[in-house]
Amino acid sequence: MFWHRAAKGSGACAEDAALRYLKKQNMSLLARNFQPAGRGMADLDLVMQERDGTVVFVEVRLRTHTGFGGAGESISAQKQRRLIQAARYFLMRYRTVPAARFDVVAFEDEALAQPLWLRSAFEVRDNG
Repeated sequence: MFWHRAAKGSGACAEDAALRYLKKQNMSLLARNFQPAGRGMADLDLVMQERDGTVVFVEVRLRTHTGFGGAGESISAQKQRRLIQAARYFLMRYRTVPAARFDVVAFEDEALAQPLWLRSAFEVRDNG
């Protein structure tokens, strides 16, 4: 796969850049690198909230090659399931579950200059 979760140092820099970008879009940070208690769930890179209360689970990607696929396509069905499970775990803290979605913020290279923000990059299906 030509999109990857960057090595720890580059990944943290990409997350920092994504966080700055999303804050400029009037979103607030709820959690970063949220690690659910339980096996088989993915860590959530960023959990943001829009002004209307929508909780946004953000997967940050750093693309090192431009040959294949895009940011949304880089997240396998298995990874999506693991992110959905982690998001459900995160949302258990709310008495009334807010609207939520899954976004991807991707960068073309390690310069981190131009974020590509894909809103609603994938959806939760009833069997998901």
